[in-house]
Amino acid sequence: MAVGEPSNITLLKEIAELLNEETDMVRMLEGAIRKLLSGSTFETAWIFFIDEKGKHQLVAQANLPESLEGNNCRHLQKGGCWCVKRYHDGDLEKASNIIACQRIENAMPAKSREPGSITHHATVPLQSGKEKFGLLNIAAPDTVGFSADELALLESVAFQIGSAIKRIGLTKQEQELALVKERNRLARDLHDSVNQLLFSVTLTARGGVEMSEDPSVQETFRDIQHLTQEALNEMRALIWQLRPKGLESGLLDAIKGYGEMLGLTVETKMTGVIQLPSRIEETLFRIAQESLNNVRKHAGVSKVELYLSITATDVLLVLRDEGRGFVFDHGVNLPSIGIQSIRDRAETEGGTADWSSEIGKGTEILVRIPY
Repeated sequence: MAVGEPSNITLLKEIAELLNEETDMVRMLEGAIRKLLSGSTFETAWIFFIDEKGKHQLVAQANLPESLEGNNCRHLQKGGCWCVKRYHDGDLEKASNIIACQRIENAMPAKSREPGSITHHATVPLQSGKEKFGLLNIAAPDTVGFSADELALLESVAFQIGSAIKRIGLTKQEQELALVKERNRLARDLHDSVNQLLFSVTLTARGGVEMSEDPSVQETFRDIQHLTQEALNEMRALIWQLRPKGLESGLLDAIKGYGEMLGLTVETKMTGVIQLPSRIEETLFRIAQESLNNVRKHAGVSKVELYLSITATDVLLVLRDEGRGFVFDHGVNLPSIGIQSIRDRAETEGGTADWSSEIGKGTEILVRIPY
């Protein structure tokens, strides 16, 4: 059946409506391929996202056979295959029939296959203009190849999906930009109002100490000056967290600058020279901020060691102090909102955060994030 025939035109319209209405990436992709399967002769579909290094990620699947779906889709998640290699090499420009699939072979060896098994699949790149995102693969039992009309339908659906992925990406960028602008506005407002007011109170309290001859009144003004200075330091830290200055000069300089503002000396060491994505860089900066805040408030030391190791696949951040330490039981909830925030930030990027601490022997935080 050709793409232009009534049933396929209706199917493409329904898929287009679904893609335009949905804003969650995974739900959008799974909804689109389920709609494709329900309105065509295809019976199984899955989508890979592929990064610039050729690393693939299974992001959506529908109606997979048990052998492919089992063990958290292990055969689709791991290893290499012909279609991903062709995509990475730039040799896959349109919908193509795959003669043999290494993943299906591994999941369903020929000797164990039953009638009605999937043995082959077709694949088509997902793209918008010159920007490519990954692959859409489809299959049907006892089918070794799809017709030109079926491949043309697959290309039309892939074009729709690629355009929708681009739309969601642009929307997310706009949201992130709006968030940055709002944080910058709030940081400016705090600096121009509350920050200046606290600074004025500090000066007034200092003047009160110098002008009064009553020891009790002087002590009161000193308490006010001390408390106001503490509040001023907290406000400056909050402004830093809203608008991280210094990242344009590099992650380590920004972390050292934040530490200096807190009265901490941060000794740094780095291995690896790969440029980190801005999103990962800010996540690491936020994690370091929270860690340094904890050192300032709880560790009782003024020096921190920071180690950053960057490889081709992930980044490791280690922050160590020789302060008071604490008892950390991995079997119970984390002891503070700050520590939970560090773990949440790392997990949001697909990473991990772990702690090692002992009373009187300091604390070590290890954060690993893939990119």
